[in-house]
Amino acid sequence: MKIFGIGLNYHDHIKEFGGTVPLEPVVFTKPDTALLKGDAPFYYPSFSNDIHFEAELVLKIAKEGKYIDSKFAYKYVEEIGVGIDFTARDLQTQLKSKGMPWDIAKGFNGAAPVSEFVPLSSLPDINNISFYLSQNQIVKQKGCSKDMIFNFWQIISYLSSFFTLKKGDLIFTGTPVGVGSISIGDQLEVYLEGTRFINMEIK
Repeated sequence: MKIFGIGLNYHDHIKEFGGTVPLEPVVFTKPDTALLKGDAPFYYPSFSNDIHFEAELVLKIAKEGKYIDSKFAYKYVEEIGVGIDFTARDLQTQLKSKGMPWDIAKGFNGAAPVSEFVPLSSLPDINNISFYLSQNQIVKQKGCSKDMIFNFWQIISYLSSFFTLKKGDLIFTGTPVGVGSISIGDQLEVYLEGTRFINMEIK
């Protein structure tokens, strides 16, 4: 199983960090050891002092494919969930400033909490899927699939031109504005279309 992440996929999030709008999807990966399931707690790692939450819609690939045309990409995904792309922002900033890869800032153990998945067909409009994250019962992030710079099918098509996508692969599709730091004792909840899918504690 592979875990892909798409960066800079919401205009307001790009403004939040003073970036520029990409011309093609910004791709990074996380190892399968980053996966965290079933509302398991997240243990704050000792190597960082500034872990950020980034709530995202997550696609699950349904069958193998490569060089997929965007108009056929819908055939390769059947389920969707939500996830949190935990980022060691201090490590990422240090590594970026040196022009070095920042895999360790995104791919550490537990850095990819993922909810259960539901059929895309169960949602009323896949181009208008809403989600939000609350920290200690205060809403911090709100996102909607209609606001993505690159939509689901463009993302799948682009990834498949470099990587063979296989059944069970996960794609984090980008985070909206409002990312922020977590602290030990925090409670994070992520909702998909108004239903809570993630409820986790930071320890």
